[in-house]
Amino acid sequence: MAQSWLGEAPQEAEASDNLFKRNLIHGKPRLLLLALSLTSPRLLCTATQQKNDGQNFEEEPNRTPSGKKTQPSPAEKMLVEEKAKLEEQIKEITDKYKRALADTENLRQRSQKLVEEAKLYGIQSFCKDLLDIADVLEKATESVPKEELKNDNLHLKNLYEGLVMTEGQMQKVFKKHGLFKLNPVGTKFDPYEHEALFHAPMEGKEPGTVSLVSKVGYKLHGRTLRPALVGVVKEV
Repeated sequence: MAQSWLGEAPQEAEASDNLFKRNLIHGKPRLLLLALSLTSPRLLCTATQQKNDGQNFEEEPNRTPSGKKTQPSPAEKMLVEEKAKLEEQIKEITDKYKRALADTENLRQRSQKLVEEAKLYGIQSFCKDLLDIADVLEKATESVPKEELKNDNLHLKNLYEGLVMTEGQMQKVFKKHGLFKLNPVGTKFDPYEHEALFHAPMEGKEPGTVSLVSKVGYKLHGRTLRPALVGVVKEV
């Protein structure tokens, strides 16, 4: 019996609903809409509305099919807060780690520098004690009059030559270990290498230069071990 679409039998409506569900599950929306358009306009409107609701739900996962926005659960809020705390702790620990690495590197460099300086200047006190002996040898050779060094005074001549050789050998040992003599006559006065005993005017000499060396100085590996005792020229 033919019936209008407004008076559709319940059995046919139920069959159409089942067909709609099966086609919606198996991904055949176009075929479904075509079938519904030929059978039941009412089911066509229902299918179109359900399809649009499904698309809106997929596009906005935080919204329910009714359009209401979902609120995060207490467990999700707790996880978000815990994540933020952990990220802050990681940042703080990373910063402390980098600072510790920098401090360790600085300590290593300082320790290495101290070791190198200990190798270079470990003999500093020993060298200072030897400087007194070198001064005595220098004064001994300077005190011998040149006119007395003759063949008829053979003992004095041999003694003098022995002192000169001893002094020369000692200076070689000093140079071998980085210890050099400072005899700054005629050079500019340097407060890091010289110690001024007096200032006196002197003709023909530039002011500020060393005019007299009372006691020679010494440098150990570029560091002043003992400043030279000098007299400095001043302006008239």
